[in-house]
Amino acid sequence: MNNLILLIPYYNNSDGLMKSIQSIDEDDELDVLIVDDGSVNKFDENRAVNSFKAKGKVFFEYLPQNKGIETALNTGLKIILEKGYKYIARLDCGDICLGKRFAIQKDFLEVHPDIKIVGSNVLAVDNNDNFLYSIDLPLKDRDIKKKMYFNSMLIHPAVTFSCEILKTVGMYSLNYKSAEDYAFFFAISKSFKLANISEYLTQIEINEKGISIQKRKQQVRCRIKIIKENFYFGFYPIYGLIRNYILLILPYSFILFLKKIKK
Repeated sequence: MNNLILLIPYYNNSDGLMKSIQSIDEDDELDVLIVDDGSVNKFDENRAVNSFKAKGKVFFEYLPQNKGIETALNTGLKIILEKGYKYIARLDCGDICLGKRFAIQKDFLEVHPDIKIVGSNVLAVDNNDNFLYSIDLPLKDRDIKKKMYFNSMLIHPAVTFSCEILKTVGMYSLNYKSAEDYAFFFAISKSFKLANISEYLTQIEINEKGISIQKRKQQVRCRIKIIKENFYFGFYPIYGLIRNYILLILPYSFILFLKKIKK
């Protein structure tokens, strides 16, 4: 058994799932756990296994009904802990790995045992794989923790982390709809060191009809709630609150336009 496993939640996106699996480098040593969150449009297990070329196994878990990504992720985490893995990586359907992402991130965590979660810089594309913008994140723990008050400084489908942190922070909270990753990373930042790798190791797909876009206001409201719960009087929390209240007002099309011209 490998000591690294990739957790992929699945919901009605068979083509995206295959695209994600096919992007994993054949030299990577990892297993994959796919958690179907009560989908109507099921994927083909044989196709998924045949698309996986890396050195490892593919496991499947099916939820009887749709409960939301938080429940799917927590179901996956419980299974992973029971299996005894050391590291967990994340990826979402439609997003792809660039280069030897998992080997690079696992090696980073092995070389830096004081750091328990590592992400990377990310490229964003549209549904047709046309480049939209790049996401360049702070690399060092101190900078990540300060700027977490603006937005998440770790991109969820681009992280790999130690299972050890789950003993302290627990699972994903069900109280922050569409911002479960932000709450999870904030909880981790309170007890552990974080890092990002400067290489672009993940490409994410921005789907304007996707759940994350449709529920953007809900996500921002939950982000504001998280900032308030972790608030202290200082530049970063104050600026972060102002910034997110402004994001509540602005249409997403305008935000996407700003991201494009920035890069």
